[in-house]
Amino acid sequence: MKRRYLRIVRKAYRYLRHPHIRKRPWLTALTKPLFQRDLWHPCRHTVAGALSIGLFCAMLPLPFQMLLAALASMRARVNIPVSMAACWVTNPFTHPPLIALQINFGYWIRQHVQIPLPFDKTTEIAFLGVKVIGSPADFVVGFLTIGVILSILAYPIVYGASMFFPNRGKRVNAGQRLDQSSSR
Repeated sequence: MKRRYLRIVRKAYRYLRHPHIRKRPWLTALTKPLFQRDLWHPCRHTVAGALSIGLFCAMLPLPFQMLLAALASMRARVNIPVSMAACWVTNPFTHPPLIALQINFGYWIRQHVQIPLPFDKTTEIAFLGVKVIGSPADFVVGFLTIGVILSILAYPIVYGASMFFPNRGKRVNAGQRLDQSSSR
């Protein structure tokens, strides 16, 4: 799995480094931080941050979530492919149930915390056999809250799973790889 991931990343990296793309002056500001190799290597710190950014961007009701996740991960200096892949949590099949969940969760939060919002007109909709009670305000509160919760949960999930990986998910330099292969 790791070799397949690295092969896909290398292909994308080589494509982006092509002279036709690098010569475009308007792309220089975007491509210069994109070519830092640390943003493409998986280690637990960069993967946790990327998963956090990707899951938050996935909950936003915006088009081009992957582009937003890639730009945010370049700014935060975390793994770019993982943040873009995490956006696929919301695909055309899972997005409608997630919207219903966000509306219901936002309604529940607003009822318990008593958040006053100016645009508050509650409606009731039956969606795929699920009763959805809420308003646009409930939807906003719901997607922001779920996005923050998922982005916070990404860190313990990645750090907990990295305990089962070789080197505990830490970044391995080329010199360390040679030492490990010679000691076997």
